[in-house]
Formats: sequence, structure tokens, C-alpha cells
Amino acid sequence: MAELSIAEGRRSEPRHGVSLREAFNVWLRVAMLSFGGPAAQIAVMHRILVEEKRWVSESRFLVALNYCMLLPGPEAKQLAVYIGWLMHRTIGGIMAGSLFVVPGMVSIMALSYVYAAYGNVPLVVALFFGLKAAVLAIVLEAVFRIPLIILAAALIGFAGAASGAEVFKTDGGHGKGDPKQSGVAESLLGDELPEHARPTVARALSVSAVWLALWLVPVIALLVILGKANVFSEIGVFFSKMAVVTFGGAYAVLAYVAQEAVEHYHWLKPGEMLDGLGMAETTPGPLIMVLQFVGFMAAFRDPGALPPMLAGTLGGLLATWVTFTPCFLWIFLGAPFVEVLRGNRALNGALSAITAAVVGVVLNLAIWFALHTIFREVTPVRGYGLSFETPVLASVDLWALALSVAAAVAIFRFKTGMIPTLAACCVAGVVLYLLGLL
Repeated sequence: MAELSIAEGRRSEPRHGVSLREAFNVWLRVAMLSFGGPAAQIAVMHRILVEEKRWVSESRFLVALNYCMLLPGPEAKQLAVYIGWLMHRTIGGIMAGSLFVVPGMVSIMALSYVYAAYGNVPLVVALFFGLKAAVLAIVLEAVFRIPLIILAAALIGFAGAASGAEVFKTDGGHGKGDPKQSGVAESLLGDELPEHARPTVARALSVSAVWLALWLVPVIALLVILGKANVFSEIGVFFSKMAVVTFGGAYAVLAYVAQEAVEHYHWLKPGEMLDGLGMAETTPGPLIMVLQFVGFMAAFRDPGALPPMLAGTLGGLLATWVTFTPCFLWIFLGAPFVEVLRGNRALNGALSAITAAVVGVVLNLAIWFALHTIFREVTPVRGYGLSFETPVLASVDLWALALSVAAAVAIFRFKTGMIPTLAACCVAGVVLYLLGLL
């Protein structure tokens, strides 16, 4: 009997040897180091999980990343859920995904309190004036970086295929080929398909039922109890819709949210959306945590019978819940099928190609931010199936333009890091205020 218990205990231990306690510490470390948007967060995960810890191989990491890029919502968060699920089943995915957002959630909530209470103080306004200029430069860098990645990948793939090099050939399925050449032998997880990663209809149905209920039941309850015109119902419905239709990662999500929250719902002013993005850029966790700030300000300004700060807190938490809960659904439902089809040439080509579509969406975000950072006034243009804004040239803010150019030069020419650039621009904004130039 004792021998049987020992054998069962051994079978319950992960074959890769990484305990849940160790995984908890690693995912907490990833979360605390995840500053600066999805590209930086993915780089942190790659360095820790692939290079340092060797949990998964390079090829497996890239398959997971390509799938997450295909999904609506924040790809960095979804990548954490995917790898956490691969390593430690559903509990691992929940742990990785939750830890990934907790530091940012706490930080953004604290900054939202400060912003709601002191956002109209001139010194705070000056600080965020500089912050917006730096954020514009960071978004422009993202636009530049993504086309470079796509161009480089296309050139390498074309040259490799033309040369007939062995490394560019695929065997049509996972688990084949020389593991030493592919690098999979060096990962703790290996290249085998874990038992929990085998898709079944029963499992897919149960996963869908559980996560759809967790996601949508609170939203339906709000609609029934409060009505669709209530701000909490609007937050629940809007961010639930956003979780489904926004493809292309965090910057694509922000492009959609910025325009809808400002122009349709009037929850924020354009400059306030940039302030929120600045908060998210300077705190750990996914960049998409700015949506918590949007939900906070929406409920803070329309609290109903609640105290404004309490309403803002609930609005921010609601936005966070309906934004991130679907991420678990997409991964737990779809990842098993992706794992089974790893190595399929058609699938890998489709997943890799999705990145190209992100460029236009991120460029749209950059243009929107530029208009509302550098110009005090814009004019909407509607007609012939087009809808866009044009700047009023006479309303140009020369100091905002100068700071934005300086931030861009620092990032592109001198390769200054994101945090030093943000800090320098904030200091510059305060100095301009103290000199009476703002």
C-alpha cells in the first residue's frame, strides 16, 4: 500500500521536474520585470523561460507566440498563460496569467487614485505633459520595430528557402527530426506532447462552459440588475466586445479603446488616454493595464449613488476582469489543438503571417496619439466611406512637438531606454511649468 502511494506520488510530479513553488517564483519575477509594452515583456519571458531556465525550446516558444499573436487581446499575457499551462496544466496557466497582471493592477489602481484626486493640479498636469511626448516616441518605435521584424523574417525565409539549407526545411509534424539540431533536447519540457495537452471534445466543452460563465455571467447580471444605460453595464459590455474584436496585440487594443472611450462614450479626453498609457508604460505588467484606468475614470465620473472613488475602484476591477478572463478561454480551448498541429507547415505559415496585419493597426494608434499630443485641436472628417481626424495647424503645441522630437531622437539615435526617456520627459515638463512656459 505504501509502495502504491509512493508510485502515485511520483506519477503526479511533473516529468520536467519544475515544482509549482519554483514556477510561482519564476512567474512573479517575470511579472515584476515586465515593463515597457508587449515587445519588452515577450523578451523578458524569452530570456528567463527559454535561455535561462530552459523550460521550453525556442521552436515551441515561437509556436506559442505566433498563436497568441493570432488571438484578440494582449499577446504577452496569453503567452504567459500558454507556457504556464504547458508546464503545470490549468493551475499553471491560471497562476502564470494571474501573476502577470497583479503588479500592474495594484500600481495602476494606486495611480488612478492619485490622478482622480490631483489630476488638475498644474504640477501634475506638467508632469503628464512630458509623459505624453515620451509615450508618442515609444509608440512610433513600436511601429518601426514591427515592420523591421516582418521584413527581416521575410528576407531570411526567402534566402534560406532558396539556398535549400536544412534548417529551413520542416518535417510536417512535431516529434520528428533531429532534436539536437532543433534545440528541443535542451528544454526541460522536451518535444513530446504532454498528456494534458491532448484535445478532446469533452474537455473543450467543459473549458468553454467554465470560462464563458466566469467571463459573461457578471456582465449579464449587471445588464439585468442595472440596465444597459448604467456605466457599469457599459464598461462590462464594451470591454467584453473589445476582448473579442481587437486582434494584433496590446497596441491594436489601445487603438480601438482610445477612439471608442474618447469619441463614443466620452469617458476620457484624448490627453487623459495618453496619461493612462504613460502610467501603464512606467509600471510592471502588461501595457493593456491602461484599460483599468479607463474603467476607473468612467465609473469615477458617473458614480451614481456610490462614492466616486469606490465607483472608480469597482469600474477599474470590472474592466480588468472582462479584459483578461477571455485570455484564459482562448488558451485553454485552443492551445491543445495548436500543440497537436505543431510542425504543420501550413499552420506555421498562417500563424507567422498574422504579424504583418499588426503594422497598420499600430500605425493608426501612432497617428492618433500624435494628433492629440502635438495639436490642441483636430477636425473630424466624414465622407465617401472614410472617417478620420485632421489637425488644426494653428493649434500646434510647439513645446509638445519639441519634447516629442527630443524623445524620438533619444530612442532612435542614442538608443536610450524607455524608463530614462520617460523620466527625462517628465522632468522636462515640470521644468517648463516652473519656468512659466506651459
